[in-house]
Amino acid sequence: MNGVLGALEDFNTYMEQQLNVWKVPGAAVAIIKDQEIILANGYGYRDKESGLKVTPNTLFAIASCTKAFTAMVAEQLADEGMLDLDAPIKNYMPHFKMYDSFATERITIRDMLCHRSGLPRHDAIWYNSKLTREEIIERLEYLEPNQDFRAKGQYQNIMYMVAGYLVGKLAGSSWEQRVQERIFAPLHMKSSCFSVDEMQLRDDYALAYIDKNGETQQIPFRNMDSIGPAGSINSNIIDMANWIMLHLNRGMLDGKQIVSEGRLDDMHTPHIPCEPSLWGKKELPLSCYGLGWCIEPYRGHQMLHHSGGIDGFTSLVSFLPHDNIGIVILTNKLASHLPKVVTYNIVDRLLGLKEIDWSGQIQKDQEKWEEQLNKQHDSNEPSINNIESNPPHPLIEYIGTYKHPGYGTMYVELEKEHLQFRYNSMTLPVTHIQGDLFETLYELPMKLKASFHADSNGNIHSLSLPLNMEVGAKETVFAKMFADR
Repeated sequence: MNGVLGALEDFNTYMEQQLNVWKVPGAAVAIIKDQEIILANGYGYRDKESGLKVTPNTLFAIASCTKAFTAMVAEQLADEGMLDLDAPIKNYMPHFKMYDSFATERITIRDMLCHRSGLPRHDAIWYNSKLTREEIIERLEYLEPNQDFRAKGQYQNIMYMVAGYLVGKLAGSSWEQRVQERIFAPLHMKSSCFSVDEMQLRDDYALAYIDKNGETQQIPFRNMDSIGPAGSINSNIIDMANWIMLHLNRGMLDGKQIVSEGRLDDMHTPHIPCEPSLWGKKELPLSCYGLGWCIEPYRGHQMLHHSGGIDGFTSLVSFLPHDNIGIVILTNKLASHLPKVVTYNIVDRLLGLKEIDWSGQIQKDQEKWEEQLNKQHDSNEPSINNIESNPPHPLIEYIGTYKHPGYGTMYVELEKEHLQFRYNSMTLPVTHIQGDLFETLYELPMKLKASFHADSNGNIHSLSLPLNMEVGAKETVFAKMFADR
């Protein structure tokens, strides 16, 4: 153990440096070796404005790291003979329906838990909406796939919500209650909770931050209750360390078997190829998705991990089963590379490998990516000479109520002589580009092109936006309501 602790001798200094490099307000780090927590520290600030520091007990949104909890409660139901992961969902939910009739009849919970539904994300239907889980499930039949069923791994939140919803239904309770009783309670995860609303009632929680206009700014929490099984858990490094030790100890904690070894192996087994954590790196040559976990060897050592990202938070939970190493990194900044950088550094240290400057490499890769993105954006922008000062229709002809059976209602309004969109309680500013092409600033922020379409008589009849940015996904078309013409 002295050798292990020696490898971490200057780790606290390293962490402070990386917080500055990546401009992250606060982070919490737990390191597990041989079923012992050898480090559990907070760094930086959970509340930058008030100078409140991160502690080992500080709660963070873990976002999609929640998915492994949903996979485990499904496996526990299978252990109890209450669920067959390979039986069609229709066996349990007869009214379940997807856009693709074949997928409707054949999709299983296993398909949902390893992201092979054929659907792109379709996240806009739940993001910032007030839809219930039942209402989202009812809209599935209107959400188009962009790949054949089971042909490709496509990261999905809605399918995970459906899987969690079904687990709760079969257990005669809810997904939250099942996770609380079968995972949180036996693992002594006393601080963990299922909603940011509940988290804010606690004494020690992190505020959410984002990079905006060159500054790190605090933003509101994003409530994920409707999509809960895909990403609503909030936790701290103490609780999450127990979660990782469960996986390292073959499903057992405190002498009690929480899930059978066979079912744990099922979660940890590659099911379908997925995108790598870092493109083109020889240290990470292969990436697959199991059930709730990515399986990705790092420098010849088996590693399982899952990241999480939601407004103001980025997390990464990892473990190396053959080396008995576990790492939890929780941060309060959206889309940060810090968890990845720090995780790889810790693994290098504990395995006695020559440390790779992942921070420098990822910074360079990020700069190249941003340069390419800017070039692509510039090439796609209309020439300044072609930009019209006014759209071809009076603005009043664009306003109205537009609907999509899956995505719901988009309101186009006139505000101070400019168009704006109202969707899922979000107000989105709109800028004219040329013709009937406009640009709107979506959340986080993200620029999206919005096109209005007219019939042969020149009447505006629909609005389309690329709400799914996955390759091959069609634009979402909202039809203008007849009464508004």
